Amino acid sequence: MVHMKAAREARSAAVVINAGSRRGAASTELAVDAMRRAGVPVRSVHPVKSGTELFQTLRRVVADGHDLVVVGGGDGTMTSAAGLLAGTDIMLGVLPLGTANDFARTLEIPGGLTEACAVIADGKVVDVDLGRANGEPFLNVASVGLSVGVTEALSPRLKRRIGSLAYGIATMQAYARHKPFRARLEFPEGDHEPMELEDVLQVAVGNGRHYGGGNIVSPMAGIDDHTLDIYAILAAPLREHVKIARLLKDGSFIEHDRVYHLATRRVRLVTEPPLSVNLDGEIAAVTPADFSVQRNAVHVIVPQSSNSASFEGPSRH
Repeated sequence: MVHMKAAREARSAAVVINAGSRRGAASTELAVDAMRRAGVPVRSVHPVKSGTELFQTLRRVVADGHDLVVVGGGDGTMTSAAGLLAGTDIMLGVLPLGTANDFARTLEIPGGLTEACAVIADGKVVDVDLGRANGEPFLNVASVGLSVGVTEALSPRLKRRIGSLAYGIATMQAYARHKPFRARLEFPEGDHEPMELEDVLQVAVGNGRHYGGGNIVSPMAGIDDHTLDIYAILAAPLREHVKIARLLKDGSFIEHDRVYHLATRRVRLVTEPPLSVNLDGEIAAVTPADFSVQRNAVHVIVPQSSNSASFEGPSRH
């Protein structure tokens, strides 16, 4: 099957917008008008209010036989959609309406609503990898430790009021409360020796490139490279963590001597004590956790100029 190049060649599009996301409520009519004017065949529109409603609506839309599903919301919303669309030929259109929008940033999809709608009309189709943690999907990064505390400290009110600045405030609150833990990393494919780490602050498993409002998983990370980038940060004096935090933006923190970094296709993470796993901003699994990468799992529309991913054909598991 030759894959279609642009969304306007789609037979039927459904639009699902998370009205609870930072800009979701005001965006539905604007987005639908802009896409219809650009020739996208929007057949049904679904504003949703909660995660449960989002999941049920996406399942219904997939079952309805649309070949393009346009999803508006933040990274958690995109991950829900990607998990349902993985392994199908349905195209995903992205309207980045959240606080961080790291998936859109990775794929060079513009943050403005009108510009994002234009990409859906005129963009090209690529396929991206999807991470799995105990079977649950993640697009950007799965993490254990400090970032879970950050998610818990990030109130919706704080995110609405100050946007991405909320992450810095929540991080300081979480750091003050955090207890280091022990971690064991096992590699089922035998590509690395098992690792035992004491006094760990955070372990992250990256599928994409960006997370946490624009930080980079590692300088070589990509959402189309069929590997997971893993890093573990050990506890250290606060001044060292301030240094590491400054290096998160460009990914060079992986060279710090309190950071371990490696790449693999599968990893098992065991922690003492068992800990929650944050998948793209949602607490959605618990350790021990098995992480893997589903190659070329989701077909996404990106700008013609985007070099972040390519189209390789049918998704493989």
